[in-house]
Amino acid sequence: MKSTKKHVVTRACPSLPVVQANPHANKDVVPIEAPIISSYNDRIRPLLDTVDKLRNLNVMREGIQLPTIVVVGDQSSGKSSVLESLAGISLPRGQGICTRVPLVMRLQRSLSPDPEIWLEYNDATVHTDEAHIAEAICAATDVIAGSGKGVSDTPLTLHVKKAGVPDITMVDLPGITRVPVNGQPENIYEQISGMVMKYIEPQESIILNVLSATVDFTTCESIRMSKQVDKTGERTLAVVTKADMAPEGLLQKVTADDVSIGLGYVCVRNRIGEETYEEARIQEELLFKTHPMLSMIDEEIVGIPVLAHKLTQIQGMMISRCLPEIERKINEKMEFSILEFNKLPIVMASTGEALMALMDIIGSAKESLLRFLVQGDFSEYPDDQSMHCTARLAEMLNKFSDNLQSQSEAVSEFLMDEIKILEECKCIGLPNFIPRSSFLAILSQHVDGIQAKPVEFIKEIWDYIEVVISSVIATYSDNFPQIQSSIKRAGRNLMSKTKERSVNRVIEIVEMEKLTDYTCNPDYMTSWTQKTTSQQNFIDAVMHDENKPEKFALHGFGDVKISHLRKYHAHLLQQAFDMKMRITSYWTIVLRRIVDNLALYLQFSVKNLVNSEFQKEIVAEMVDTRGGGGIERMLEESPSVANKREKLKNSIKLLKESKDAVAAIVDQNSGYGDR
Repeated sequence: MKSTKKHVVTRACPSLPVVQANPHANKDVVPIEAPIISSYNDRIRPLLDTVDKLRNLNVMREGIQLPTIVVVGDQSSGKSSVLESLAGISLPRGQGICTRVPLVMRLQRSLSPDPEIWLEYNDATVHTDEAHIAEAICAATDVIAGSGKGVSDTPLTLHVKKAGVPDITMVDLPGITRVPVNGQPENIYEQISGMVMKYIEPQESIILNVLSATVDFTTCESIRMSKQVDKTGERTLAVVTKADMAPEGLLQKVTADDVSIGLGYVCVRNRIGEETYEEARIQEELLFKTHPMLSMIDEEIVGIPVLAHKLTQIQGMMISRCLPEIERKINEKMEFSILEFNKLPIVMASTGEALMALMDIIGSAKESLLRFLVQGDFSEYPDDQSMHCTARLAEMLNKFSDNLQSQSEAVSEFLMDEIKILEECKCIGLPNFIPRSSFLAILSQHVDGIQAKPVEFIKEIWDYIEVVISSVIATYSDNFPQIQSSIKRAGRNLMSKTKERSVNRVIEIVEMEKLTDYTCNPDYMTSWTQKTTSQQNFIDAVMHDENKPEKFALHGFGDVKISHLRKYHAHLLQQAFDMKMRITSYWTIVLRRIVDNLALYLQFSVKNLVNSEFQKEIVAEMVDTRGGGGIERMLEESPSVANKREKLKNSIKLLKESKDAVAAIVDQNSGYGDR
């Protein structure tokens, strides 16, 4: 036989008293606690206590979301009325938007018989009492959102500590409205919808969607928004208010579930006029028990006590389910904060400590540069190819070598440069001797044609190395912004001196090639011998060939034009040809020697820069009192680092306390959410 509605409610929430059918009978035995207190379950009390402790620690400041009951609904749907019925306190009520800011209600049980009630907003604390809560909330809202009808996403927190109140947090958000009224901004809908989405989007939020029985649920904006973030409705519980005002068809609405409310519906009758909370609950039970239409609704989904019980159970399961992930996030955040804290420089109290820190910066940067620039170890930057220095330097050297040796001669008729030089360098003497001055003159012309390229190359090399050194200096001095500029300046000065010295050295290397014609490389004689084997055939083709050919096929030169040479004497052509073969054979060796010299000088300079000059230059800059006392400046921690240190210390302390709070309960309640 089906039990009565009164008994069903009592079994669903054992701590609830049996409510009398006669609203006037035995009124003095009705408890004064709010219904949510009566439905408070000792099994989930530790879970709620743990979350409340995390909330007190303000762990959400670290980006860790906590399970929260978020109350949403269209304007005047009865949200605030539902909350005050649940908590047993009076909230602002009236026409239009009653809630204009997020109202965070934090209820905390106290052993003291005297309740403590206060508001927190904008770093201010305002104490009040039960009789003046609504007035205090309105005054605080005016401060936050203005005295008009605008809204603000700055939260207002209401703390209620009194005997018998459970530790639970609910957030009441402004009612959703599309049409601005006088005094409201034109984008009121965008402001409120953005605020609502911010609170209901986290997966840890429990959405308490308040719907008026007087409207079509499918048209409610709050339903549309909640479905955007909770498509299956697994986090959404619907409360149908004003059941007494629109009883027709309510049973079909809540049973058809056209809007997919995963956690189900609860129909309620809110307090009317000056009713006490006790009288309102009695009238609510009578309504759903005696009304011809409303009495048809299942007794397990009607009444504020049922709603209180559902919320408590749902929040308990949500907390149990979320705690392991909350614990993981806390551990992850704490490990990251500790790692960041350990990266901060040690606070130094003496110039001795500062000097040691400076030498550590220089030493670390020096070792890093040695690996990059000398040893070819790029393990610190495996994915940044610009820091694979030995490979990049080798590429630049090879490119320079190829470009230098592919330099083509200026377009001129074959042997004419040599003939002109020989004619200008001739003297009184035997005709079959090549003047040495003529060879040096033609050699000088060749050197002048390429002398800019080695200088450009060495500048490019040091420009690249300067970028590398600047990056390394920035990395290792990052914790000391007060001296970073001095260290960087020392690095720039060092590179400027090195570049200037290197350019001068390269100019000397190139200029030396003009002074003498010497090599011990046997390739010169081998090449010259091979090239001169065709000398007589060449002279014969120019001077004696009856066919007077225009061109002659010469090994290493291709088809060369010779018709313009027939006006010159044979012995001059022999000298010009011989000098052409000599300069061609020797020039190849000169170019290779320049590349070799630059490569060796580069290797030597880079190694010397890292091993010796780098440290000397930076130390000299930092101990130079004219620069403002670099060492002493290290004792002055920059405001940004000091703020970061303090923030990380507070974060680590908060996260450690949070970790201890969660660890004490998570194992005990593992698996509770699956029951």
